[in-house]
Amino acid sequence: MFGILGCILCVVGSTTIVLHAPHEQDIESVKQVWHLATEPGFLAYSAVVLVVVLILIFYYEPRYGKTHMIVYVGICSLMGSLTVMSVKAVAIAIKLTFSGMNQFKYFHAWIFIIVVTVCCILQINYLNKALDNFNTAVISPVYYVMFTTFTIIASMIMFKDWASQSGLQIATELCGFVTILSGTFLLHKTKDMGNSTSLRGSTTHSPRDTPVFINSGSSRSSTSTRPSIL
Repeated sequence: MFGILGCILCVVGSTTIVLHAPHEQDIESVKQVWHLATEPGFLAYSAVVLVVVLILIFYYEPRYGKTHMIVYVGICSLMGSLTVMSVKAVAIAIKLTFSGMNQFKYFHAWIFIIVVTVCCILQINYLNKALDNFNTAVISPVYYVMFTTFTIIASMIMFKDWASQSGLQIATELCGFVTILSGTFLLHKTKDMGNSTSLRGSTTHSPRDTPVFINSGSSRSSTSTRPSIL
């Protein structure tokens, strides 16, 4: 029942966002994307993201990375917002190139490709570390929420998609986003409910009893401390 409800919430939320999504700007050149990316607002956002990521990598990750998953997820989510913006620029460049206007003769397209490569490598590295130390059932929804939130913020700053929308449209999209998040959390929260119900009455502690938000740090083997992943 909870699985069906979670799926319905995700579908309703996605449909709401699609129906009220802002119209994208007509991009005619990768130079136009570069101009949007070099405006003061997005440069300030990018600088804040890079500073926070560097602090997380060099200060918090060695100290708290294996005990607090928000460190790894934060790095992936912040870099992911820059990745999406760069991927969109590369996709526009490829689309215009296939239509007969070669965009790869400009250095701007190659800079976006370099940014995509660096950001993807960082994301893969720290996402794998997060999955090695914490339960996937917890990492997935938290990462989804943070990644989507920062991506929406970056898109608002860079492309100004919501500048022409009314307050009602924006509020409706936010409600759709919250609905999707609720459905996602419900799905991941109840995915193992059937298995846990079948184990009721047992006096032995299963691996699922281990906290999933904070690693126990015990010296026991990984099979006895890490929650099983289905």
